[in-house]
Amino acid sequence: MNVTQDSIGSRTKGDWVVIDGVACKVTSIQTSRPGKHGHAKVRMEANGIDGKKRVIMAPGHDTIDVPIIEKKVAQVLSVNGTIANVMNNETFETFDLEIPEELRDTVKEGVNIMYWEILGEKMMKQIKG
Repeated sequence: MNVTQDSIGSRTKGDWVVIDGVACKVTSIQTSRPGKHGHAKVRMEANGIDGKKRVIMAPGHDTIDVPIIEKKVAQVLSVNGTIANVMNNETFETFDLEIPEELRDTVKEGVNIMYWEILGEKMMKQIKG
């Protein structure tokens, strides 16, 4: 697995973490004050790339897995509905990617796009211009 570890207390909104083996983007963090005998607790909400919302609670000094995001460039070979067949510009590997809602009007044949590879999942992020 392509991950590193970091303290839960050092994560912020917008960061990526791994919860239940799924890469998730942190949507909110609340930190409670430390008690008389304990540590500060962190309540983290995150949306997984599978679309599910996840919530975890843990002491702020605990560690959490953080996915290593690889940013790559590919060329669109063809578009079929909401799926684009693309070719990686370095390895020439071809595969299908879901076109995000906000990019559906601009993704055309021959256009270069940036995609992210996170824990083996690929997701289209932007048009490379």
